[in-house]
Amino acid sequence: MNAMRVLSTFTAPISPKERERAEQFSRQQATPEKGEQVRLNTLAVSFVNFYLECMGFETLLENSDSWNPVQQTLTDTAALRLKNLGDLECRPVLANTQFIYIPPEVQSSRIGYVIVQIHESFREATILGFVKQVSTESLSIVQLQPLEKLLEYLEDLSQARQAKLSSRSPAVSKNRINLKQWLDNIFEAGWQEISTVLELQIAEPAWRNARNASASRGKKIDLGKQTISQSVVLVVAVNPENSREMDIFVEVHPTSGQTYLPSNLQVSVLDFAGVAVMEASSRNTNKNIQLQFGAESGEYFSVKLALGEAIAIEDFII
Repeated sequence: MNAMRVLSTFTAPISPKERERAEQFSRQQATPEKGEQVRLNTLAVSFVNFYLECMGFETLLENSDSWNPVQQTLTDTAALRLKNLGDLECRPVLANTQFIYIPPEVQSSRIGYVIVQIHESFREATILGFVKQVSTESLSIVQLQPLEKLLEYLEDLSQARQAKLSSRSPAVSKNRINLKQWLDNIFEAGWQEISTVLELQIAEPAWRNARNASASRGKKIDLGKQTISQSVVLVVAVNPENSREMDIFVEVHPTSGQTYLPSNLQVSVLDFAGVAVMEASSRNTNKNIQLQFGAESGEYFSVKLALGEAIAIEDFII
């Protein structure tokens, strides 16, 4: 008989505050089944958030997809955002579970998957272990790595991304656009009023987010392809949530005289280490691309536009 595999786990009570929050999110759902899914996801995410904060990792709980009412309703997500690292999926399971369901929509764009057993009373939980990646909807409990490996993995990931940041060209950092200064009406050269750079050819609903933001500007980006001119307009807008956090809106529109964006235009939001955390691409009939995310004061990010071999990157700091 093979020796039983023993995993290092973490068990602790779930606070009344987190149970109340999970109940609140649950009541907002249309069906009891969806409500129960959201309840378990919320408990799992908040429990992992508590554990990682105790271990010294910075999290962005309220910026996570699992805390977004729209994402809660439309997807089965239990994502916890770690500052400057990415999204960690926190999948809940009940007692005696041998296989964990991993929804297709969360099988990519995650830095790892933590499995959390929610006890029947909802008053206690146990982190069972983790895996770095998945490729199917069914994950066996015996595939989990010990919990201490998660901490080592996150620490290695943090150091690797910090090293990558340090290796980036100093010239890039000098050209970072300070979005906080935009709130004081201080704008870098080349960034114009949206109505000017778009030459009013775009109807208001297409750039409503930027129009209603506290500060916004647009810039014409040349993605010339050999002898063919391929230009687009990059629009960036900021809206403060509080003294430290901002909502960021990134939009890409065709230039004057063009109805649609170039086909196969890739738009990416990069973190401080140059790793894509959000991506979108255009098809033949895309009139614009819009991305939205939250960031904290002092954070860096970049917007990358790629069309074939032509690439343009704009660097920002909050």
